Amino acid sequence: MINDESQLKLWLKENGITEVEALVPDMTGNARGKILPASKYLNNETTRLPEAIFIQTVTGDWPDDEAIDDLVHPADIDLYLKPDTSTIRMVPWVDEPTAQIIHDCYDAQGNLHPLAPRNVLKRVLALYERDGLRPVVAPELEFYLVQKNTDADFPLQPPIGRSGRPERARQSYSIDAVNEFDPLFEEMYDFCDAMELDVDTLIHESGAAQMEVNFEHADPLSRADQVFLFKRTIREVAMRHNVYATFLAKPMQNEPGSSMHIHQSLVDSATGKNIFSGPNGELTDVFKNYLAGLQHFTPTAMLLYAPNVNSYRRILFGDAAPNNTHWGFDNRTAGLRVPVSTPEATRVESRFAGSDVNPYLAIAATLACGYLGMKHKMVPSDAVVGDAHELGSNLPKTIEHSMALLSEPNELSEILGEKFVKAYVAIKFKEYETFFQVISSWEREYLLLNV
Repeated sequence: MINDESQLKLWLKENGITEVEALVPDMTGNARGKILPASKYLNNETTRLPEAIFIQTVTGDWPDDEAIDDLVHPADIDLYLKPDTSTIRMVPWVDEPTAQIIHDCYDAQGNLHPLAPRNVLKRVLALYERDGLRPVVAPELEFYLVQKNTDADFPLQPPIGRSGRPERARQSYSIDAVNEFDPLFEEMYDFCDAMELDVDTLIHESGAAQMEVNFEHADPLSRADQVFLFKRTIREVAMRHNVYATFLAKPMQNEPGSSMHIHQSLVDSATGKNIFSGPNGELTDVFKNYLAGLQHFTPTAMLLYAPNVNSYRRILFGDAAPNNTHWGFDNRTAGLRVPVSTPEATRVESRFAGSDVNPYLAIAATLACGYLGMKHKMVPSDAVVGDAHELGSNLPKTIEHSMALLSEPNELSEILGEKFVKAYVAIKFKEYETFFQVISSWEREYLLLNV
């Protein structure tokens, strides 16, 4: 572990690093930043980026001025990057020795910038630290391998594996279906090992060439960092094998959506004990309060779990996607699942987030919901034993509804930061507005000559 900038400089020199990628996760969860010669990085006192990168949409547009008034400086000033030295890693897919380092963003006064997603998660974690608690999370991230698609008008197709044939049937947990792409996954694991990513299990999910990787449980910031880096890594590996890896929540009409389930528990910082479990393995009142907070505040948080128009296709039409905030023991039809486990591993699995989320924001949102439940000592509903889908949906069904819920005054926004929430909603509204301007093939097919 590199703990300070002097050790960082020594590491760069000892490893013969010639270039440094100074990374900043943006609002979508993608990497922004600069690539610098190592000599310049070592001798440069500060690395800067324009503040406006945090209000840019996924299409490269900007929200209307009135929507972001007072959120960023009108002169498009710089923000200041400071390396988190614990995140330094090699970039294993380049020829020259290159390091990648995740940076935190500050304003000119030295304050953490409120619009940076990594800082939003830090803001929530500070609340737990103040109360002597330490959250522990383990993300499960799904994605698809698809044939290269250079024309956006054509639907995505499953890739061709070693057999020379694409998948045609559901292959849940199939070892042989994973083996179709052995060379790709061997390189994925090599790169993850080189980067010290704690990727635990790889399984084949139910969709055609749909995979899931599980991360070992640890502190939330490191898990968000690792999901951020893994997405970048598997996209690179896939292209090296002439396919794409996509985290689109619902990439194909007749295939299941992809999610990022988040297992979460709380540990007493002083004793190291899981406070969700009592002396005899029973669920504690704190656990129930936390669970009730997830139930109550999740509808308000949905824009962070389902951040794109496509996200709601997964929720509405996905085979296994949750449409409710019910909970149950080992019940995958409920939005909140409590796995059967030892008392030490007592946890709740939130199943709302799609694979298209910004991991920092999705993890921050679920921890904030649980925190509010504990703060107000909320009481959860009874556990569901049967099919929770039959109880009806209580989640937003469109991005417009989710934007409206998060825009209203609410305690969740206070925890995440009201400036951040205002900027985030403005970005999502602009993206939705841009999407709505596109005339779809469905409209041409069914409305062109029939209305």
